[in-house]
Amino acid sequence: MTADAGAPVVLITGAAGGIGSALAKRYALAGYRLALVDIDETGLAALGAALRANGHEVTALPCDVTDAAASRAAVVSVIREFGGIDVVIANAGRTHLSFVADTDPSVFHRVMAINFFGAVHIAHAALPSLIERRGRIAVVSSIAGFAPLSGRAGYAASKHALHGFFDSLRGELRQSGVTVTLVCPWFTRTAIGARALGADGGPATLERTEMGKALEPAHVANAIYEAVRRRRRLLVLSAPGKLAWLLSRVAPRLYDAIMVRRLAHGEHE
Repeated sequence: MTADAGAPVVLITGAAGGIGSALAKRYALAGYRLALVDIDETGLAALGAALRANGHEVTALPCDVTDAAASRAAVVSVIREFGGIDVVIANAGRTHLSFVADTDPSVFHRVMAINFFGAVHIAHAALPSLIERRGRIAVVSSIAGFAPLSGRAGYAASKHALHGFFDSLRGELRQSGVTVTLVCPWFTRTAIGARALGADGGPATLERTEMGKALEPAHVANAIYEAVRRRRRLLVLSAPGKLAWLLSRVAPRLYDAIMVRRLAHGEHE
């Protein structure tokens, strides 16, 4: 199904790979016009060209979402081209693999800038259009958004911050018709681990492990699409993810013990 001039518009950050590109393809199949945002200009251009070749309407916007002015300019450009925005999916993210005592504080700032402020910048800029169109916001968080994560304290902090901000925003938007969906995937086959920052801000050197079977980006994208379509508040993916959610609330000490033992050098997405 291809888009037409009256088709809804979705803006996706971190769109050039992994879950982001899978989301672009899923929304394209649903007939949306696509506004794709990423700092990776090469990957973004390739994805945009592939989607256009299949008849989909796409605007690809290279943008560093940590820059509030650049994020606002990207949103203005999308609205100018498509007339408005119906769905915003804040997906751009970065992680680190390092223990707090060893980590330069600049690493925590970098992770927070991308994961938290990147989502805030885009959503804030798009709010007037979303309110006008009674739209939807989706934020890709993590299991680390509600539970601690050894060796990724900065990452967990950024994801916890997303929940605090966007759960609060949901309340402020209650009368507007705009809904907010927080998404907490389990391990997913993406490049986030390979691009992890180390303690000094360079490539990570800690060993990366995973727990359980990793999800495929297409599976995660389809689940996000359905959750946003139904205007769900929270999406926690996979049985292990749901168990982690439960244990972190009813048996936090047990969760801590399991996490430290099995994920001391692991990676949540």
